[in-house]
Amino acid sequence: MTSLSVRLAALSCTLVLVFAPCGVRAQSASSLQQLVTTAQAMYKSNQDGAPADYIPELANVPAELFGVAIVTVRGETYVAGDVDYAFTIQSVSKPFTAALVMQEQGEAAIADKVGVEPTGLPFNSILATQVLSPVSVNPLVNSGAIATVSLVGATSAGERFDKILGFFERLSASKLTVIEDVYESEAATNQRNRAHGYILSVNDRIYSDPMEAVDVYTRQCSIGVTAKQLAVMGATLASGGVNPITKQRVLDPKYVPKVLAIMMMAGFYNESGKWAFTAGLPAKTGVGGGIVAVVPGKLAIVGFSPRVNEAGNSVRATLAIEYISQQLGANVFGSGK
Repeated sequence: MTSLSVRLAALSCTLVLVFAPCGVRAQSASSLQQLVTTAQAMYKSNQDGAPADYIPELANVPAELFGVAIVTVRGETYVAGDVDYAFTIQSVSKPFTAALVMQEQGEAAIADKVGVEPTGLPFNSILATQVLSPVSVNPLVNSGAIATVSLVGATSAGERFDKILGFFERLSASKLTVIEDVYESEAATNQRNRAHGYILSVNDRIYSDPMEAVDVYTRQCSIGVTAKQLAVMGATLASGGVNPITKQRVLDPKYVPKVLAIMMMAGFYNESGKWAFTAGLPAKTGVGGGIVAVVPGKLAIVGFSPRVNEAGNSVRATLAIEYISQQLGANVFGSGK
């Protein structure tokens, strides 16, 4: 048994221990709670980064908010800090919408009509659409995310957004709403995304009216989630598409590895290689300050803090999830021991 398997096999133990086989480096629920509490306490005073301000309303989110949450595939929840504050999901939404398109149309809809390659450039790069062919290459950068939204089967913008919102609600086991102040702020300042929409259109790489797709994408990014709700969404991926709270199958298990693969390759913006090197977990970040990381078959770890770095990744959340991954030996590539 590999080191990672040894650490994680406890989820099958009758004593409900985690991250070790029964009797070997077993951690109780209380010790996992202590780990989350410790991670939040270790980094809550870190002052690096600042709230994103290119969407004006995001600059008004209190910078010192910080929450950490874990939800296991059994539905056990461990939290510390500001885990009930609703923040806008932003780019963390992207892999989940890609999952919805796969569920509706199969994995080829993403692979062939959007792409799955990382760009090596910032998530909102216009340059990437000019130097890469085709102009959308993966669903986790803005051009590809807008194309992905356009693939959601619908006859109107309202129907398309309602399908996305409903899917997110099934993933999170929660009623979710748009944070309207952020939506209005983002819609008023999203000229770059409108440019992406038109570039996609002239290259036959978008599948609905381009400005409709941009607006639905903007509303999607403005959906409010808490760290706890986002952790349930991640845990649904960890459990092969079954929501650990409702026990409802939300996503066909054959698509889960595909979603996790694009998260590993491009989920941390243009710091994805560094993230794979340090934490080794499929993850997705957003400029709203949220990060969800998935330990396949076991659990999800979420960090939320509005202070983001130049790449758009939450500084405190990154450090907390890295710490938890290292302490649990959860790196999907192995612990190296």
